[in-house]
Amino acid sequence: MTRVILFHKPFGVLSQFTDKGSEGSPRPTLSGFIEAPGFYPAGRLDKDSEGLMVLTDDGALQARIANPKHKIAKTYLVQVEGTPDERMLAALGRGVALKDGMTQPAQVSQIAQPEPLWPRNPPVRFRKTVPEAWLRITIREGKNRQVRRMTAHVGLPCLRLIRVQIGQWGLNELAPGAWRYASEGGP
Repeated sequence: MTRVILFHKPFGVLSQFTDKGSEGSPRPTLSGFIEAPGFYPAGRLDKDSEGLMVLTDDGALQARIANPKHKIAKTYLVQVEGTPDERMLAALGRGVALKDGMTQPAQVSQIAQPEPLWPRNPPVRFRKTVPEAWLRITIREGKNRQVRRMTAHVGLPCLRLIRVQIGQWGLNELAPGAWRYASEGGP
């Protein structure tokens, strides 16, 4: 029977169980939060991002979630520096040309600051003279740091990135660093 874990990855945690690339003091990894042998991450979330990760003990499900050819929707709440205009939002929605190719069309909307929102450690930098905004972006592919690069491409540098949904699985009320077994369903 396939088992699935939903994990709320905190900011600064690597989306793997070991830190093989660090000299000196190791960086925090999934092993500091999840003690469930036989589970592996289905996709990645960079250390500067936070939010939903799916882990499974089923290799076929892991591949289906992680492989962009299956077009599993991934939704992010994105705090950006600047004020989005219709041109910027339309460009993100159509797809933008990054160094590794054109992104697929995305669903993009400007939203109010999400409530409730847990504090991030360290906090997002704040500058009185620079406005900030929140976007909700859904993509169906997964280029390296794609959402960050997309927003930067249209002139909206990313300040905070939170993945809230993968397929039918949502972050919901899961606290940072917490995990739970998922019920059946998902992609």
